[in-house]
Amino acid sequence: MNKIIAIDFDGTIVKHMYPGIGESNQNVLDAIFEEKSKGSKFILWTCRGGEKLEEAVEWCKSQGIEFDAINEDVQEVKESEFGATKSIKVYADEYWDDKNLELKSINKDRHDEARKIKEMLEILK
Repeated sequence: MNKIIAIDFDGTIVKHMYPGIGESNQNVLDAIFEEKSKGSKFILWTCRGGEKLEEAVEWCKSQGIEFDAINEDVQEVKESEFGATKSIKVYADEYWDDKNLELKSINKDRHDEARKIKEMLEILK
């Protein structure tokens, strides 16, 4: 299965201006397109609902961003053993959110290992 990324809208894809739509965060848009080119799937994971959610989805479409799911699991997960549990939390490999807290101290060994691999890949470029 491809990597699944759940991404927030306000404060992440765009700057906070709720209930309006803020200016785009270009570095995040670039990262979305890069991940999409690698086959990653995206879930729009937002507190917006109703008309405000529709506005966010339409704004993303106008930027060339199509989601594999909106506030729910992607189809592959729905059809898997995870989908049978019907959790309100979407399943993803990564969660991109402006309110994110990176738990480096808890996962220190894992992060140190990932950093070393990233450094080695940079050298090979």
